[in-house]
Amino acid sequence: MRVGIVGLGFMGMIHYLAYQRVRGCQVVALCEQDPKKRKGDWRSIKGNFGPQGKRMDLTGVSCYSKIDDLLNDPNVDVVDICLPPALHSQVAALALSASKDVFCEKPMALTTNECQVMTRAAQKMGRQLWIGHVLPFFPQYQKALDLVQSNKHGRLLGGHFTRVISDPKWLKSYYDPKVVGGPLLDLTIHDTHFIRLLFGMPQKVTSTGRMRGEVVQYVHSTFDFGKSSQIVTLTGGTIDQPARPFRHGFEIHMENGTLFFEFSALEGVPSIDTPLTFLPARGKGRRVALKTGDDITPFENEIREVKRSFTRGEISEVLDSSLASDVISIVHKQAESVEKQKTVRFRS
Repeated sequence: MRVGIVGLGFMGMIHYLAYQRVRGCQVVALCEQDPKKRKGDWRSIKGNFGPQGKRMDLTGVSCYSKIDDLLNDPNVDVVDICLPPALHSQVAALALSASKDVFCEKPMALTTNECQVMTRAAQKMGRQLWIGHVLPFFPQYQKALDLVQSNKHGRLLGGHFTRVISDPKWLKSYYDPKVVGGPLLDLTIHDTHFIRLLFGMPQKVTSTGRMRGEVVQYVHSTFDFGKSSQIVTLTGGTIDQPARPFRHGFEIHMENGTLFFEFSALEGVPSIDTPLTFLPARGKGRRVALKTGDDITPFENEIREVKRSFTRGEISEVLDSSLASDVISIVHKQAESVEKQKTVRFRS
């Protein structure tokens, strides 16, 4: 699978590093406007986890400044889009129209209309379109998904999901609804996607929150799936206290047990506050054994799923674009509920 990455920000770099670990994948092209990055100087790239950028040897990689040049490269099978969300729909449609398969970093797009443009382009050209929601490939979430789908512990009763970060001041236009979209589209969308994956499509959502400009900065949402026994909530967003840059976790309730997990970082020091733990209906709680790795491992596993789907021509459940499009719809309903201060229904 020969890949061309479009956009060399932090996520573009993480994807590049992940591809190096997956047998049968090769990054053959890059598209980036910054001439320093095209020459391999990635020292300006940084994020809130993982390695920082350094000088890279790009020998054998075609480096372009214009997207059309990458799309015209016959060596590229898959276009990996790591651009600001406002550009996802346009670039994905161009790549699909050029008969390339597309792997697009989340969010799929800023609006459901843009998602439809991408979906129609993939259907028209008979190409694959994967959306990179990486959370299900993190070991705790991957194990939780496996256990829930196995029905080993009975039906789902509900759950609570949390994701909070300090203000990401290094990201330009983070709170611009027309560029990045704010925390709902960039941050808590991880958990919204995971909730959609576990529980299906909600019927109603009730959200409260505080605004920052035109976008929701912090939210608490309760999702109604039309089943009285299922209570599903999500809390997350950004805070203005940089001393705690990150926190996430979940508690998932099933008939015969509960799974919970908590992770945080304080003053830049990561801490697993509660390892993935299972509380059975009877007996003592126990830690759940996991296969772990480093910060790149979840993205490596995500790329492996793209490779599997590419090779077999099968739709990936986790990376399915129709599911990702549903998530954009859910996010906008959350924002609508906050703004209108009332429960919002989804169209059937």
